[in-house]
Amino acid sequence: MGLVDDELSEPYSIFTYRYFVYLWPNLTFLAFHKEKCVGTVVCKMGDHRNTFRGYIAMLVVIKPYRGRGIATELVTRSIRVMMESGCDEVTLEAEVTNKGALALYGRLGFIRAKRLFRYYLNGVDAFRLKLLFPRQNPMLATTFTDGGDDQLDNQYECSQMYHDF
Repeated sequence: MGLVDDELSEPYSIFTYRYFVYLWPNLTFLAFHKEKCVGTVVCKMGDHRNTFRGYIAMLVVIKPYRGRGIATELVTRSIRVMMESGCDEVTLEAEVTNKGALALYGRLGFIRAKRLFRYYLNGVDAFRLKLLFPRQNPMLATTFTDGGDDQLDNQYECSQMYHDF
């Protein structure tokens, strides 16, 4: 939890983490380097307005480890599970000022569906980003199918989380 608290602009309570991790443990991934947790993605999926939707709630990679493909690998693994589970789309919100996150999700095929004014507690706007699965995207075909794990340098390890708090 400290990993997320230190890196995200929004404060989350332990109950928020428990909600996601307990109900969707197969959509929580952690990245480790030499037994140190350096990144995580926390997601959920469920019905939303006549569609089965995946949702990326939190993505964090600590600053010294950014730019190494860890976030891409974490998101790719979660999206793969969502696709295999029958989701029609994946959504998330990202701060309009978070250029790194917007670039990452753009490379993965997400589109800016909506601008949410003053969405965050700090007053910053957000973009609602959406990835639609019915659309064939060459990046999705290579990234989200078997073999996508090669994107991550071998010195990092990602694993699903099945922990009790």
